[in-house]
Amino acid sequence: MKYILIIFTALFIQSCSSNFLDNMRGNLANKQAGQTADEFDYSAPTSQLNKTRDLLDGASINFPTLTATGYAVVSSQPGQSIEQKRLMAIRSARMSAMRDLAEQIHGLKVDSNTTVIDLMVQNDTFRGVVSGVIRGARTVRINPTGSDTYETVLEIDQDMVAYLFRSAQTL
Repeated sequence: MKYILIIFTALFIQSCSSNFLDNMRGNLANKQAGQTADEFDYSAPTSQLNKTRDLLDGASINFPTLTATGYAVVSSQPGQSIEQKRLMAIRSARMSAMRDLAEQIHGLKVDSNTTVIDLMVQNDTFRGVVSGVIRGARTVRINPTGSDTYETVLEIDQDMVAYLFRSAQTL
């Protein structure tokens, strides 16, 4: 404990003397340049700190509009009539687009497992999991693409993406 206190004291004194010498060199340079301490421009460090704060706050980031597309096949949907199957395909395509938006915003968690026996791959499995809340998505269009498929396009505008980003920063 005694040695730690001695080392800490030595480092503290070294730091203070180094700051003192740097300050003296700066004052000497200002005097040689004909500048007094009152004329020295102290706004340069503040300006740099403000730029850094703005960057970290996300105020200067240009957020994109996020767009996602989902597809679903009508014939593979449950339902008693073709109309029910179409509605289920549209709903399924919308959920697929929502999953794509969640991947863009929250990312995709990937779990994988590979089994190797005698330097040969015996089993290779992987699984992707998406989890997150999608807020503010609006439907751009719902189109039939071909005779048996529906396409749904969703988007989240720049303002909502910026709001989500700032909300995530506070967590």
